[in-house]
Amino acid sequence: MATSSSSSLLFLLLSTQLALTIVLLLQSFLSHANLDAYFLACLSNNTWTNPSAPISVTGALYTSDNSSFSDILNLHIHNKRFNRPNTPKPIAIITAFHESHVQAVVICSKASHFQLRIQSGGHDFEGFSFVSDVPFVLLDMYNLKSVDVNIQNGTALVEAGATLGQLYYRVAQNSHVHAVAAGVCPSLGTGGHFSGGGYGNLMRKYGLSVDNIIDAKIVDVNGDILDRKLMGEDLFWAIRGGGGASFGVILSWTIKLVAVPPLVTVFKVNRTLEQGVIDIVYKWQQVAPKLDRDLFIRLQHEVHHKTVQVTFIGEFLGRIDRLLRLMKKSFPELGLTKSDCFELPWVNSTLFYAEQPIGTPAETLLFEAKYPAQYYFKSKSDYVKNVISKEGLQSIWKKFIDSEIIIMQWNPYGGRMWEIPTSATPFPHRAGTLFKILYYIIWLQDGEYVTNRNLNVSRSMYEFMTPFVSKSPREAFFNYRDRDIGANSSNGTTNVDAARIYGAKFFRQNFDTLMQVKTRVDPQNFFRYEQSIPPHKF
Repeated sequence: MATSSSSSLLFLLLSTQLALTIVLLLQSFLSHANLDAYFLACLSNNTWTNPSAPISVTGALYTSDNSSFSDILNLHIHNKRFNRPNTPKPIAIITAFHESHVQAVVICSKASHFQLRIQSGGHDFEGFSFVSDVPFVLLDMYNLKSVDVNIQNGTALVEAGATLGQLYYRVAQNSHVHAVAAGVCPSLGTGGHFSGGGYGNLMRKYGLSVDNIIDAKIVDVNGDILDRKLMGEDLFWAIRGGGGASFGVILSWTIKLVAVPPLVTVFKVNRTLEQGVIDIVYKWQQVAPKLDRDLFIRLQHEVHHKTVQVTFIGEFLGRIDRLLRLMKKSFPELGLTKSDCFELPWVNSTLFYAEQPIGTPAETLLFEAKYPAQYYFKSKSDYVKNVISKEGLQSIWKKFIDSEIIIMQWNPYGGRMWEIPTSATPFPHRAGTLFKILYYIIWLQDGEYVTNRNLNVSRSMYEFMTPFVSKSPREAFFNYRDRDIGANSSNGTTNVDAARIYGAKFFRQNFDTLMQVKTRVDPQNFFRYEQSIPPHKF
């Protein structure tokens, strides 16, 4: 009898629990359905009708019952890790055609209690700009891509959805002696690239993109459009390197153009272990940050046929003869020859750095890749403050050969980067930095086993590099998103202590100032993601 009573009681408890679970799930479903309807009704409100907009905001709206939803979602996702059947999908996608659309999405997402994720180029290494574990709306900025070049004033006004390639091409259409201090990947969206720093091969001469931004337009948490004067210098400071998505939606940037000669020189030289690359790289560490600031030499490390091959990829703001004289004096170990070098307009050098063949037409910069992600990848970053010994290089490359599939890029600092104060922008990696390391690993095979194996290889190499890189904190580059260095939950329960872990690595002492700005402009933490800046009280 006791056994029978216990069984009945257990059955009753389980039944009650099951019924309660069903009720809660049903309530959750109805709640989300109501929120969906509320969000759509909010967008449909005539308040958002703007006569200058080419279409209404609802005309830019895609929901899961739209046949184009998947195509639009996959349009700018470059990493297949975040483009799988089980990847969380947005409640809706809005491909804004007008700034009023952005205002509507901010206000309606906030009113509906949906998270907002903001995408421009889709290069987010960890998918934070287009994936969330809670119900979210995706705002894709790619239709806002106008570029207005003013050579007389030496500026370009570029909307956040424009790519670097589009910006470079438009500048070159207006001048052969002006350029933009920014990155080398033409498909990067300027919205995210600039707000995270904007790193490129003109940095030793002119600094980063953020060092040349002179104005911006942003939609804040209230849906208001602010320029530099209206937002205040503290917010203008924060979005130039602290990540715009923590503070609002970047609509556009005004960037100061920089001077380049009509022809620049580029080169690409390979050296292997058997060709004495250890001595060459050892010397590169010592001279690359101190070379003439017209010269930028990136190193790319790869494994070929069980040996290390290092490619020296250079851009010089001048002609071949002057470059060779400079190299003979300062870096003869490389053995650069005239036959290694090519002279071409600066705009074509951006294609060279994007690994396009010499002679590729500049119009290629306008190409927009529109296809689902084709490969998986994982990236990490480091900063090096002290020259790595030859013995250290040997040990690194032994580990590197064992990994087989990792690629490393070493990018030199010095020049203008050492002159700009650490607090001038949120980007703190200035004087004392010899070079930055990007580690990345790419694979094509599907499956959890392959993914986990490659992620572990990446983490193992990163751990091995600990003695050779910056410490207390171990610094990282914000634009090279890396969840491994710390992250918050995406559900809004932001932990400031957790944020300080990744915040110190990205921003060092500037993190506290960024939190002060966040507390002023978004105290309820509407603009948030896994590595965003939190307000102080959360």
